[in-house]
Amino acid sequence: MATLRLPQRLYQTLLEEARRNLPNECCGLLAGHGLEVERIFRARSALASPTAYEIRPRELFEIFRTLRAQKLELVGIYHSHPTGDNAPSARDRERAYYPDAAYLIVSPRQDAPQPVRAFFIREGGVRELPVEVVA
Repeated sequence: MATLRLPQRLYQTLLEEARRNLPNECCGLLAGHGLEVERIFRARSALASPTAYEIRPRELFEIFRTLRAQKLELVGIYHSHPTGDNAPSARDRERAYYPDAAYLIVSPRQDAPQPVRAFFIREGGVRELPVEVVA
């Protein structure tokens, strides 16, 4: 089974960002090659909401331009669930516009059993993807 590999320093960055953005969701893109995350591109949610996020089209365009210039691929899209379970919500499933990207959901809760979970969301179907935190 495919596994998403996330460096420890980026894993910590995701947790810190989710906590820093409370009570709202944080969001951004993950770049690298295949399922190997090499870089995080933080984005500002246009919604400032605890239950939804939206990356502005212009910001998304600029991130994709940088990915192309640096010869990086889109590995995934991340956001946090400040108050709930870090499983895809109905809204997450409806708005999964990139079927080849992994969707990471980060829980800012200190007691979360799996603070970072990844999923492939395709045509409304959800499949969890193991996350391996690497040195």
